[in-house]
Amino acid sequence: MKRSRRQFLHDIGASGGVICMPAFLAGCGVMPATDFGAAPPANPFLEWFGVDELLLARVMSELTARGATHADIYLQHRREHRLRLRDGVKGAPDITMEQGAGLRVIVNGETGFASTEDLSLQGLIVAARQAAQRAAGAAAVSPAEFLSVKGSNFYPVATDWSSLGIERRWPILERLAASGYAADPSVSDVAVDWQDSDERILIATLDGQIFLDERPLTRISAQVKAQRGTDVQAGFASISARQDVHWYDDARIDALARTAADRALIRFEAKQPPLGAMPVLLAAGSSGIVLHEALGHALEADFGARGSGAYAGLLGQAVASPLVSVIDDATMFHQRGALNVDDEGERGRQNVLIDRGVLRTYLHDRLSASAIGVSPTGSGRRESYRFMPMPRMTCTRIESGSETRDDLLAAVERGVWAKTYSNGRVDPVTGDFSFLIKNGWFVERGRASYPVRDVRLTGNGPDMLRNVQRLANDGRMDEAGWTCGKRGQRVPVSHGMPTALVTGLRIES
Repeated sequence: MKRSRRQFLHDIGASGGVICMPAFLAGCGVMPATDFGAAPPANPFLEWFGVDELLLARVMSELTARGATHADIYLQHRREHRLRLRDGVKGAPDITMEQGAGLRVIVNGETGFASTEDLSLQGLIVAARQAAQRAAGAAAVSPAEFLSVKGSNFYPVATDWSSLGIERRWPILERLAASGYAADPSVSDVAVDWQDSDERILIATLDGQIFLDERPLTRISAQVKAQRGTDVQAGFASISARQDVHWYDDARIDALARTAADRALIRFEAKQPPLGAMPVLLAAGSSGIVLHEALGHALEADFGARGSGAYAGLLGQAVASPLVSVIDDATMFHQRGALNVDDEGERGRQNVLIDRGVLRTYLHDRLSASAIGVSPTGSGRRESYRFMPMPRMTCTRIESGSETRDDLLAAVERGVWAKTYSNGRVDPVTGDFSFLIKNGWFVERGRASYPVRDVRLTGNGPDMLRNVQRLANDGRMDEAGWTCGKRGQRVPVSHGMPTALVTGLRIES
């Protein structure tokens, strides 16, 4: 991917220049399936390319030679493994690697950016000069030395994915498939997908700090198809975490298979419920996706703080039921969305977005924070070194209430209990949303009456939060492997909530 030397990001709307250099080591892209080496060192940029403090200082000097309010150098090395199992047949493993650098300079709200795969001094200086072209002032004072900053580790692991042989992965996939087939005689097909990655990040900032982060990530999913006569139904389930291979014990794998199979089998009995406005029970854990889409994006500062989001201009005001407190928390151990440090060098932290109904803050990166004179919230995230950071969620949840789930169920005279979702859509400006309910129940007189499937849940995010009537004490994070897309960038996220009773939502065909 190449972009013009003169194409720079203005505010947060456009993209920066990119230099594509020759590949290095074994090369970027797909590697032979047998090419498993030792895990990379904690700082591969130093060990492999000699990127030390002196080199960083020279590059930073070039990056800020024409002025800077802020500048950072982002280095990334990432190796990923993907496996597939279809009808008992192993697919060819995909092993991909990418590494490179993204260099950014901010001058009075305008940003210059360039990326490169060439991690030599010359390659980094060329990229730094390209990024610096946006500025037109006196040179900033670069740090005389850099200080390595050590923080918390929210995802410690015993084994690096890069050092794990392929033979350690296949038995996990095979057990998942076998458990899926064993779930019911009607199961006709089980498809299993695997992904893991081993990532190293180095961030150097204009204020002389260096942050290193090792980011493990893994995900496994199963799609189970079942057939009864001519009727074929499918169920899907996945789990993901910043964990290593030891996380995949037999109990966890068998539970995943059972979940996927149950979601397929219950659909044989499901039918369409009555349509229209009615009370809805949002299931614990899995309904966090509704929170993420209908609320979370509207609280990212490139929407809310700049006047275009559903919550623009509402800081300090009541925007939800007093029962509702919403937290975005990068410090949740081993969660898929957890971060020791964000992609700008801000430490991962817990941000209270809504406190008992009152909006307290937006999610900020450095650029959005500086535009309105507040501090960043550790929410600057990017897909890779090729991209600029922007405000993004990490692990987002609604805090639990005090009642039991059965209390909430008993209060529903006639409504829908939404369990799993797909095909979510939301307008971050208005907050209007729509989700397909893949699995759920119709509730009559306080009891789950019959299963439902493939109806749409529609509503408005701000209205939904104001119409939360009751919250259960069963809050949990969804273990599924969610990836959030925004402006062409995809990042891993987590979300969760307790069972919630909400009015004002609609069930549609």
